[in-house]
Amino acid sequence: MFKDREDAARQLAMLLEKYRDNEDVVVFAIPRGGVVIGRVIADYLNVPLDITVAKKIGAPFNEELAIGAVGPTGNPIIDERTVNILHIDEGYMERAIRKKVDEIRARLEKYRGNAYYRSLLGKKAILVDDGIATGYTVRAAIAFLKDLKAGKIILATPVIAPDTWAELKPQVDEVVYLSSEEPFYAVGQFYEEFGQVTDEEVIKLLNS
Repeated sequence: MFKDREDAARQLAMLLEKYRDNEDVVVFAIPRGGVVIGRVIADYLNVPLDITVAKKIGAPFNEELAIGAVGPTGNPIIDERTVNILHIDEGYMERAIRKKVDEIRARLEKYRGNAYYRSLLGKKAILVDDGIATGYTVRAAIAFLKDLKAGKIILATPVIAPDTWAELKPQVDEVVYLSSEEPFYAVGQFYEEFGQVTDEEVIKLLNS
């Protein structure tokens, strides 16, 4: 068990030592908790820190039931099997995706201002979060980094559900993690302290 996000990030950073002082490496954190992890790792590796925002798409009768996710470009990752089983219509999906993209763009403006994402052609992108359960938002973030033409994508997280690890492994070049144990109920079970991270903290970390 980790004391907090900083403790987990320091341990995770050690496993990424080979990327230290590499001018072709950029760390991309998924807000909000992932930015705490990303700041520690980027500082340790002496590489830039950026963010990518992705949002889960919830079912019409239960927002907590994820049926997909979407990133800044609006290209969704959809769980077609669940959508078909629940008979979710195309109109709902279009509205839900549009709403999430608006939320993503508002959050990006808050965190990054009007800065454009640069091409990652020839770059190595280390995508970090404070833990991965279902992996929907991570899939959308991976798709976004591929849209930016990342030469290599390394997924790094302190904890990841075993089934999710198996699903995500073929989608990236490398998965680096500290723990992948069953039973896996929630990311927070692996932390002594797992408080909410505020927008203000995210902005401060990005500017530090």
